[in-house]
Amino acid sequence: QVQLVESGGGSVQAGGSLRLSCAASGVTYYSMRCMAWFRQVPGKERVAVAGITSRGTTWYADSVKGRFTISVDIRKRMVYLQMNNLKPEDSAMYYCAAVSCNNWNPRDDTWGQGTQVTVSE
Repeated sequence: QVQLVESGGGSVQAGGSLRLSCAASGVTYYSMRCMAWFRQVPGKERVAVAGITSRGTTWYADSVKGRFTISVDIRKRMVYLQMNNLKPEDSAMYYCAAVSCNNWNPRDDTWGQGTQVTVSE
């Protein structure tokens, strides 16, 4: 059974940094070939903000480009999101997920509990 556990969220002031972690269990190297971070605010859809392939190709939403960095440690089954120069609009619940390598859409409906990021002015 696949499990995803996100951690590392918190409350910071604008301009601050956080590093999110996602621990995956019950997964194979193959199933982690493309991973992504998503975020969701109440009342809105969950949207992808960063993705990475097993070959190291990355993708970022325009809103976070240049500020966020996604990385993966396949051997440890870990996915990370380094977030720098945080802005209030980055406040959201953050989730990681296995995604399609073609369009970064979630491959299935497996989600963790998420980790909350709150950025104040």
